[in-house]
Amino acid sequence: MKKGYLFDTKVQLLKYKVLRSVARHAWEDELDTCYYDTPLEIVPRDEATMRCCIYKERAIIAERIRMAMGGDKNNENVIEVLDIACDECPVSGYRVSDACRGCIAHRCVDVCPVGAITADNHCATIDPNKCISCGKCASVCPYSAILFRRRPCEVACKIKAISMDAKDNKAEIDNSKCISCGACMYQCPFGAIADKSYIVDTIRLMKKSGGNKQFKMIAVVAPSIASQYSHVGVTLGQVVSGIKALGFHDVVEAALGADMVAYKEAGELAEKGFLTSSCCPAFVDYIEKAFPQLKDHISHNVSPVMEISRFIKQTDPDCKIIFIGPCTAKKMEFRKEKVKGIVDYVLTFEELQALFDSRDIALDEMEESVLDNASYYGRIFARSGGLTDAVREALKEQDITEDKFQFKPIACDGIEACKMALLKASKGVLAENFIEGMACVNGCIGGAGCLTHGPKDKTEVDRYGKQAMAKDISDAISIYELKGKAGKAEAAPAAKARKK
Repeated sequence: MKKGYLFDTKVQLLKYKVLRSVARHAWEDELDTCYYDTPLEIVPRDEATMRCCIYKERAIIAERIRMAMGGDKNNENVIEVLDIACDECPVSGYRVSDACRGCIAHRCVDVCPVGAITADNHCATIDPNKCISCGKCASVCPYSAILFRRRPCEVACKIKAISMDAKDNKAEIDNSKCISCGACMYQCPFGAIADKSYIVDTIRLMKKSGGNKQFKMIAVVAPSIASQYSHVGVTLGQVVSGIKALGFHDVVEAALGADMVAYKEAGELAEKGFLTSSCCPAFVDYIEKAFPQLKDHISHNVSPVMEISRFIKQTDPDCKIIFIGPCTAKKMEFRKEKVKGIVDYVLTFEELQALFDSRDIALDEMEESVLDNASYYGRIFARSGGLTDAVREALKEQDITEDKFQFKPIACDGIEACKMALLKASKGVLAENFIEGMACVNGCIGGAGCLTHGPKDKTEVDRYGKQAMAKDISDAISIYELKGKAGKAEAAPAAKARKK
């Protein structure tokens, strides 16, 4: 399996190479040599291919190594700007293009309210120090010669959490606005924005477990994993086998937690009459920061991964849980006080692939393993609208019929759609009574930590859902609860022995 085909940009491939190298050093307890070895390994040539010189390329690799080891401990955000890598984008603002004909009307000059435009040698010129970006000049130009340029990270951030530093024009992230969705990270063509990694922490836990003898390592995987490897001919069953080959005792679907959340959320919605979903941490964070007046309407249920992980730890308190998914915002969620200690670390699918290759695990050569914990409805949480379908089913299974409660949902696909629904709700003009909020377009299958970010066929997720043995939400929950009771009974003697 060619690694280059796993990712859709060379920025992702570069990030993967650094993560893989750091992981290999971590397995061998040689992290102290990583800052020297890895830059030479990734940039071995005398001729620069990415930046002005090999020294800058290697310096940027060193910054990526820092992020792979956890990043800036003084910055609470998991998304950081790599200052040394952020220096090639033109400054955002209005610019006069070559299409300017040097007309004598000079409407652009006359309309500018701050005198930022002059006509030198017949052509218009904009003084960026005076321009207030009102756009009036562009609107009156008969040749459409005045263009507004924005940096890719600014375009990607729909909540305006990114601005340019006034001193050196580098990107800055406003943590009071940022929801850690990672959209800017993926859209930056120079890879100057990155997410902190817990890959080293995960490896340390794996080694401490002593092959699951000291404590069990449990991988909880997001349902969007079903859309990650089909483009390279690897099945989900082979991915599950690969995760176990890394040293995990068991692999559990976060989709089972989605079943649990949908069931509880349906009852909560019927009781309260209006609710916003709590499954997407970036969406929840957005409400808390931008629409605090709606905070009390957020579902009191935790997210699916926290729900199932809490259940697992009730059965086996000593186990360690690693969540594997597409979401950078989950790296913020697991540290929140409300859920602290339930999930030990969070990895993205990008980081999972780096782990596979750090141990030379060839997925396309693995045997098939079964992953069958959840229902159809829990699995379709991976796509936009899936949560809505699951809540509708949960209402039906709890016999909450139309005469008892009318379900009027709106599924918001992407943070811009979420913003529109929340604006209406804040003004009391939203016709719907349930907001399904997904910060990423297409839902979790469009998450920043995915291997690829091209258009995903939602039918692929539905197909994965239909493979579930449990067709009803209540069936999936009851089956796993029985397993949990059995697990507690088995664990009790061992717990008593440890206490002695």
